[in-house]
Amino acid sequence: MKPTLLVLAAGMGSRYGGVKQIDGVGLHNECLLDYAAYDAEKSGFGNVVYIIRKDIEKDFRERLFDRVARNFDAQYVFQNHDSLLSQKQIAASSARTKPWGTVHAVLCARNVIKAPFAVINADDYYGRDAVKTLAGYLSTMKDGSTEHAMVGYVLGNTMSRSGSVSRGVCTVKNGCLDSIVENLKIYYEGDKIISEIDGHKRVLTGKEWVSMNLFGFGLTAFDRFNKYWENFIADNAGSEKAEALLPVAAGEIVQNNEGVIKFFTSTESWFGMTYPQDREIVKTEIAKKISEGYYPEKLWEK
Repeated sequence: MKPTLLVLAAGMGSRYGGVKQIDGVGLHNECLLDYAAYDAEKSGFGNVVYIIRKDIEKDFRERLFDRVARNFDAQYVFQNHDSLLSQKQIAASSARTKPWGTVHAVLCARNVIKAPFAVINADDYYGRDAVKTLAGYLSTMKDGSTEHAMVGYVLGNTMSRSGSVSRGVCTVKNGCLDSIVENLKIYYEGDKIISEIDGHKRVLTGKEWVSMNLFGFGLTAFDRFNKYWENFIADNAGSEKAEALLPVAAGEIVQNNEGVIKFFTSTESWFGMTYPQDREIVKTEIAKKISEGYYPEKLWEK
């Protein structure tokens, strides 16, 4: 069975100021997610599943989904505030407007994921080589396997001059992830790269390996994600901002000896849609790839 591409597309886009998941950046108004689906189809994935919010469904279908679905096996599920919550937790979180985070999103899609799956963010460009690497690995994964995978990127290739970024800083041992520490605020201070955690600043070299949420999981990972989520929501049902983060849950697979995460690498330079000014950068990068023949001018001909 071919693997599934799972796309995290339910974010609020608070720093971007709009629904960046479906903002046009291609020569024919294609979205960044068009290129992700195109790369996935060309790399051996069998289908794509999007996780979205109910309130963007109409625009999502009109500006992206219906076009992709004519060319690739596609479906979408909703990440709702109340999903996976008890009545008591729903009441405790009534003031919250922010989605619960990437682990919650992945669990919202559990019932439709039938094969090993890769996870990507909706607003990041990963490059076809990295997507192909995961597709090849996941295609060989046996039922019940606990040998998962990820693709790491060089921190310096994933920075933005527009503002801070969030990255999971990784250590690697014997070709597998050894640890991952989520750094929610990494930014340039002059020419220095600074990580700020709990008000403490640390200078990074820019050569560190980081997670961009490009993971590949067997179905066994859902058990760990569910345990992580249950612990998280028990502690944070009343929080308006705390998020259940996929890199943290993935790290727990390693920490708890519940499996391994093989560490593949990419030297691709990242670009993405974090801030409003990023849109022109993304448009320029996509146009460059089209001019080089990496993508056709019009992705979907049907």
